[in-house]
Amino acid sequence: MSIKTIVTTPFADQKPGTSGLRKKVTAFQSPRYLENFVQAIFDTIQAPSGSTLVLGGDGRYYNREAIQIILKMAAANGFGKVLVGQGGILSTPAASCVIRKYATFGGIILSASHNPGGPDGDFGIKYNTGNGGPAPEKITEAIYARSKELTRYRVIEAPDVALDQTGTYALGEMKVEVIDPVADYAELMESLFDFTAIRALIGGGFRLCFDAMHAVTGPYAREILEKRLGAPTGSVINGVPLPDFGGGHPDPNLTYAHQLVEIMVGAEAPDFGAASDGDGDRNMILGRQFFVNPSDSLAILAANAALAPGYAAGLAGVARSMPTSAAADRVAAQLGIPCFETPTGWKFFGNLMDAGKVTLCGEESFGTGSSHVREKDGLWAVLFWLNILAKRGLPVEEIALRHWAEYGRNVYSRHDYEGLPSDAANALMAHLKGQFAKLPGQRFGNYQVKFCDDFSYTDPIDGSVSTGQGLRIGFEDGSRIVFRLSGTGTEGATLRIYLEAFEPDPAKHGQDAQQALAGLIVIANELSELKLRTGREKPTVIT
Repeated sequence: MSIKTIVTTPFADQKPGTSGLRKKVTAFQSPRYLENFVQAIFDTIQAPSGSTLVLGGDGRYYNREAIQIILKMAAANGFGKVLVGQGGILSTPAASCVIRKYATFGGIILSASHNPGGPDGDFGIKYNTGNGGPAPEKITEAIYARSKELTRYRVIEAPDVALDQTGTYALGEMKVEVIDPVADYAELMESLFDFTAIRALIGGGFRLCFDAMHAVTGPYAREILEKRLGAPTGSVINGVPLPDFGGGHPDPNLTYAHQLVEIMVGAEAPDFGAASDGDGDRNMILGRQFFVNPSDSLAILAANAALAPGYAAGLAGVARSMPTSAAADRVAAQLGIPCFETPTGWKFFGNLMDAGKVTLCGEESFGTGSSHVREKDGLWAVLFWLNILAKRGLPVEEIALRHWAEYGRNVYSRHDYEGLPSDAANALMAHLKGQFAKLPGQRFGNYQVKFCDDFSYTDPIDGSVSTGQGLRIGFEDGSRIVFRLSGTGTEGATLRIYLEAFEPDPAKHGQDAQQALAGLIVIANELSELKLRTGREKPTVIT
């Protein structure tokens, strides 16, 4: 087996976004495209010879082929061992778990998260550092800089590694250890939650439905929910990972997880419903005919954290992304712990967790997690909810209503406009920002503008500054509207509009969110000139 040095030329479009480099599958299949980016990673991180790397992905189309390429490049670049999930499968939170448990140098995760898969779908790659979390901006910027000047990459000439059987294989001087992708993660979950109480709940007739959306969490959910916790076979639906996610969109929201939603609003609905996404880091929580907003989910987990053994000692703090509602802030204030507001992107939570400042964190985009790993974790959130349900003996809706009665309700919604022409989306944001100087003090119906800004963040741990993180319009009564262009898509632009109003009156807590936010929706559309600039009459997705 010989190491080959391949002459190459740079690509100009390999700048990682908030969650790594995401492009169409066809882009990654282009000659040298994947190889160039992987070499840029290896050149940038400069792992000492003999280091261990973790490698796996969400099973989407091109996952297995990419893994073989990366293994051969890792061997040629001096790694001593690679831990790779059996079949090339490793959920994003499980990869973080493995990195941390075995103290590896870092890991490469192949996923485009909740984006569609298949030959015409999306593919993605990101590097996670030794703490298990996504590489911070200083590293991703260095990878991008290296990608623009790359002139060669290294690869070993060798047969493909057998990925479908666990065991250790030689690849040149490097060892490839094919590991059970579920075992380490399941062991960690059992250390955090009261599996005995959850088993008793399920054994007492409690029914659940988990929709894996033909994505990576199918094997994890079947092992933990059905085998270890005793949920009847079939409680996990769409549990076989498929390269095209069964033709679906693996995003656990009310629009794309429509099969689960139909089950949960039906006459024979189970007690609890949940879904996760392509790579297993997001979650949606449902009760019978009841949807738990992700912002509320974070707040409810924080308020009930002491019920789970892994969090019984208390929380160091809570963190949320800026667009996420302030519901968690209210819980943190009552608990007497800090609540940090960060930009969107899980990497911003990593510094806070490493410094011991926060225990729980979450984003409104269906992501919650804790310091047990350095990624958001969909199945972890589901188990946390089951732990709470087992301990409190109340249905999902009642837990939410009692939470609102104690803390008040932060009525919240997000409107997504997907696939907008980038020029139109950027012009809309520029138009909004251009009004900021004159908006404060103006009244729109019942709302008077208090402030406008473009959110920036100074990291309290390393002092790094992140600017341009979203346009905020705040009102005197605490309501707000936030506009952001998402960095997770591969085509056009996705405009996200976040709407939030605080309602202290329990008599109004049952009101539909869209009705309660109707006035803010009108203001958002008028100020942004949304219809005029994009031609869109309504959002693609409402959550």
